[in-house]
Amino acid sequence: MVDFLLERTVPLPLDEAWRRLTEWHRHGEAVPFTRVSATTPEPTHEGTLVVARSGVGPLSFDDPMEVTVWQPPGDDTPGLCRLEKRGRVVTGWAEIEVRPGPGGRARVVWREELEVRRLPGLFDGVLERTARHVFGRAVNRLLRGA
Repeated sequence: MVDFLLERTVPLPLDEAWRRLTEWHRHGEAVPFTRVSATTPEPTHEGTLVVARSGVGPLSFDDPMEVTVWQPPGDDTPGLCRLEKRGRVVTGWAEIEVRPGPGGRARVVWREELEVRRLPGLFDGVLERTARHVFGRAVNRLLRGA
């Protein structure tokens, strides 16, 4: 199991940073070899189910997640979304927090605990570096896109 933290400060209002990070289908555009969809009707709320399908052909797997905390940001109040990973391959959780930053910008904090079942702990370092790289690029891309 690995834990990692990503932080970004972006020149966006809180609600726009939140929107860009919680449009689930856009995660599939930002993570290679992945499609993401919400299987629960919009709008997102506690109980929304999100599924990321990752891989190529027969080497694909589903990463189902449930939104267990959904607190969109207010004018100057932080927003928090927590996703519990409920898959057969990937377990753990992810939190996306958007809060006021310096100069009217948004401060984004992405926390994640990630475990790949049947992957020996000996590979935790590689998993952490890979996850930090992949999710870091995805967060950057999501925040840049309109």
